[in-house]
Amino acid sequence: MDCQSQDEVDELWARLGGRRRRRQCGWLKDKFGLSWQIVPRALPELLPGPRSEKAGRVMEAMMKMTKIDIAGLRQAYDGA
Repeated sequence: MDCQSQDEVDELWARLGGRRRRRQCGWLKDKFGLSWQIVPRALPELLPGPRSEKAGRVMEAMMKMTKIDIAGLRQAYDGA
């Protein structure tokens, strides 16, 4: 699912049961066993190209996340 903001990511995560059946990189399973990926629209902006250093940092940060955190992705992009 494509989300405009962190608030929308958080709301969908809670409504779909992200506390129960979590995975990594924004993936979760709902109570019916359906898989969803909650993705903020900011993500494509933070992945400038597959071979860029910034994209590598963003991907590395995202792989450590369960629910995607936009602020954390931005910090990785900025090298913080």
